[in-house]
Amino acid sequence: MEDCLFCKIVKGEVPSTKVYEDDEILAFKDVNPMAPVHILVVPKKHYNDITEITEENADIIKKIILAINKIAKEQGIADKGYRIINNCKEEAGQTVKHLHFHLLGGKKLGDKMC
Repeated sequence: MEDCLFCKIVKGEVPSTKVYEDDEILAFKDVNPMAPVHILVVPKKHYNDITEITEENADIIKKIILAINKIAKEQGIADKGYRIINNCKEEAGQTVKHLHFHLLGGKKLGDKMC
């Protein structure tokens, strides 16, 4: 998608602080962190939101979760705990229309986050 911020980050057109990358997934630090560790994990292929995940392409979710587990270990938050958030569509708070997951940790998280 040409005007998508996360697609531009994936292409290297917009700078980011990468923490993980493979052929299908990119993870980078959130520019407005809500916790000491706040990383966005995105598929490199554009999906507007999680409603575009079907039986045919659901394997990307598995790969994202495995990447999140690896990143959590590398960031030192796997043992104490972390939160994974996916906002789907505007009323849920999705501000960038590209499927993404927030990985948050590094402190005790309250009931309200993202």
